[in-house]
Amino acid sequence: MEKRTFTNLKESVSLLGFGGMRFPLIKDTTEVDIPATAELIDLAMKNGVNYYDTAYPYHGEKAEEILGGILKNYPRESFYLADKLPIWMLEKEEEVDSYFEEQLRRCGVDYFDFYLVHSMNGGRISKLESFKVYDKLMARKERGQIRYLGFSFHDSPEVLEEIVSLHSWEFAQIQLNYLDWELQHADRQYQILEEAGLPVIVMEPLRGGSLVNLGEKGTQLLKDASPDLSIASWGIRFAASKPNVLCVLSGMSEKAQLEDNLETTKEFQPLSEQEESILQSALVEYKKAGAIPCTGCRYCMECPSGVDIPRIFAIYNAYRISHHSFGLTNSYWMLGEEHQAHRCVECGQCMEHCPQKLTIPEYLKEVHAEVERVKKEVDH
Repeated sequence: MEKRTFTNLKESVSLLGFGGMRFPLIKDTTEVDIPATAELIDLAMKNGVNYYDTAYPYHGEKAEEILGGILKNYPRESFYLADKLPIWMLEKEEEVDSYFEEQLRRCGVDYFDFYLVHSMNGGRISKLESFKVYDKLMARKERGQIRYLGFSFHDSPEVLEEIVSLHSWEFAQIQLNYLDWELQHADRQYQILEEAGLPVIVMEPLRGGSLVNLGEKGTQLLKDASPDLSIASWGIRFAASKPNVLCVLSGMSEKAQLEDNLETTKEFQPLSEQEESILQSALVEYKKAGAIPCTGCRYCMECPSGVDIPRIFAIYNAYRISHHSFGLTNSYWMLGEEHQAHRCVECGQCMEHCPQKLTIPEYLKEVHAEVERVKKEVDH
């Protein structure tokens, strides 16, 4: 496993990091399959993965305890643990400390190697400042409870510049993949952090799994170029090829995913200029499918009207790639009427939490209209 070290961090961090948002689930439930998760982490540890990422809300606020319980089987110095302060949940200054203490207890540790202010954006800067979040976390750092302090980010490059300038951060985590390189200006975000001397932790290198299938034409382009490589490996390599990237997080829920990512990163080969060109051609084909740019993070949930937003978008995106009408109508029917798109009342709550800034009610209307159209087509 390739390890990377930066001057201001002085740590040997595995290029592949284990993201804690998408642990394996018990079939037909939302409950984490803890033995299966432990098996994945054991395999990752044996293959040199030493960076493990979690956050307060992941898996119904259970991910920290699950990950911490599994990592207790290993010497504390053998892994780096990253956790995040849920800044949007803060209602008063004192909660900065209370959340932090709760997270230490949940993870069963005395300190975090990497600690981030979670999902910073322009609307949260006032809370960052008024609740003295940075100062309070720096006090934790001085006490040895945080080794490196940073933030994760979802907003425009201009907002990123403002946040970087406010305090002396040590690293930052951004969404970086070959779709968002231009779509969400990840190129400029990366440049800002590089110029500021802040190493980058990459999240969503495969956009929640949506970049593992680029449609028939896009997929074929990559397969023709490298028949033995998975489509997923192109996304991991795109992110990891950037020199200021410290670690690429992947939310792995299956052994095959982990094994593929380990194969990609153990003797890492950056993308060549020719491969970059081929990948861009494949991306053009993927964009033609018109998929909804949802990562399945579930920050939009729970919907007060019961709409299963991430599942609806996943079903729709699969249809846009496959053009399988029965697959669309059958999967949509299996959601149950109470979870379907037409239940949306356009309250806007989901958009307040969406890191991708999606106009979710409008996309739900689009899905509903397409499902109704396909139903009529199938019926005839």
